[in-house]
Amino acid sequence: MGFVCFQRSSRRLTSFRAERLSKNMIMRQLFFSALFLIAVFAVTGASGEETLPTPRSIILTAGQEAAAQPVILAARRYAAFWNTGEARYAEAALAENFVDRTLPSGRPQGLKGVLEASKNFRAAIPDLRAEIEELLVVNDRAVVRYIFAGHFTGRFKDLKGDGRAISFRAVDIYRVQNGQISDNWHLEDNLSLMQQLGIVKP
Repeated sequence: MGFVCFQRSSRRLTSFRAERLSKNMIMRQLFFSALFLIAVFAVTGASGEETLPTPRSIILTAGQEAAAQPVILAARRYAAFWNTGEARYAEAALAENFVDRTLPSGRPQGLKGVLEASKNFRAAIPDLRAEIEELLVVNDRAVVRYIFAGHFTGRFKDLKGDGRAISFRAVDIYRVQNGQISDNWHLEDNLSLMQQLGIVKP
């Protein structure tokens, strides 16, 4: 199994011909990569009513470009939910039997828990935004590196926000079946978040 990427040949080639061949191969790879990304975002746009975040970077298993499109769409829809707080994106992204495999204590399982988590985040950070730094797709799995940002202008428990900027990272691993996320394993940098909110001292 390989990945769509660039590799430098270990074989020592000579001068102008080798350099020209290498440049042509790189240009060809860039051209087809660009065409593929255009196709992905065109095909996985789903509907004109959806505004989905565009990942900064996508890494795919070589030869699986077409099969990866439903996985990419599900990941982008879920990112749109965290980016906007709109329940419709979570409902579109998550399967009916969705399971959070790293469920925090006290949070309900399934869609209900996801909606509750977003509500709690936005009570503290109303302008919360989520960006996909990198999306890695292998078969039915997606690994997503997120960066979350906003301002603490709401309330967190008994603490009132003072408008300070908030930024923290998270990593999700999704299993996608029939175009929807059935399982999620996630890890957030909660220590950084708590320090920035002023709950925990640095």
